Amino acid sequence: MDTQEVKPVPGAAMDAGELAELVHTFNELTGKLESTHRSLRDEVERLKRELGQANAELERSRRLAALGEMAAGIAHEVRNPLGSIGLYARMLESDLTDKPGQMQTARKIVEAVRGLDAVVNDVLTFSREMKICPGMMTGGELMEGALLRVADLLSAANGPRLIRGPGLADERLLLEADRRLMTQALVNVIRNAVEATLEQSPTGGGVIALDVRTSAESAGGRRLGPMVVFVIRDTGPGVDAEVVERMFNPFFTTRVAGTGLGLPIVHRIVEAHGGRVVVRNNADAGEAPGASVELHVPARIRSGSVGRSSGAPARSTHVVMERAG
Repeated sequence: MDTQEVKPVPGAAMDAGELAELVHTFNELTGKLESTHRSLRDEVERLKRELGQANAELERSRRLAALGEMAAGIAHEVRNPLGSIGLYARMLESDLTDKPGQMQTARKIVEAVRGLDAVVNDVLTFSREMKICPGMMTGGELMEGALLRVADLLSAANGPRLIRGPGLADERLLLEADRRLMTQALVNVIRNAVEATLEQSPTGGGVIALDVRTSAESAGGRRLGPMVVFVIRDTGPGVDAEVVERMFNPFFTTRVAGTGLGLPIVHRIVEAHGGRVVVRNNADAGEAPGASVELHVPARIRSGSVGRSSGAPARSTHVVMERAG
């Protein structure tokens, strides 16, 4: 009798092994789809956050640009008559050498004019476009140059004790930066730190600690490259989170004296270099009271950051308030 081959009938039931394999394949595909969905959702959320931050920075830059233009116009209008007042006050001072009381009054006018001229200079510095003239230097060179500019504050009888970190002497900590602008930024931060220590310890005993180090950083999932970090620590009262939100805004100050432009100028200089500013309270890390300000500056200026004006935000630049934990 002939044996005929039995062919599977379409629609016949699968055996247990085939069913198990089909279920395994289905579960595997479902898992991959869920993983892809989660990744896409996380990426969309990250892009939304970056877009929101970029829009906020753009709006802030526009407001600062408008404010800077207005302030510059006022400063120019004030500078001319201010120069005349200073000139006549100095002439009057020299003419009153035989009248000590009146000469002292004229001298006070001269000093007041110098103070106002410093305010005008700060306004103009803040409002003008930051033109970066890069050159190679060590972080220690910049820090030491800034210290020379504030030597009078540090040498005062009630001035803070200065502690130099090992990074100031490290010749390997090279960076490409504008020497004049970065020195100005460090001067402003150190001066602010000295004022904070005097606020906490008016008769002396305060401490300012300076150091330079390197850091590899990233933002938004992309590597920013090596950064040179300038660290300025003080033993002042510290900084409230609410103050940090405003301390780099122009004309904001918590002190009786001051223009409120020193730290905004710092922010603009660091921004022009493509860097960022980090502020934290030392007590948050279980350390002695005071605040730390860090200027994170790229070791090499990235393309597009040179000559950035106040109206063009640097997306990698922002002010960060760090807390322990």
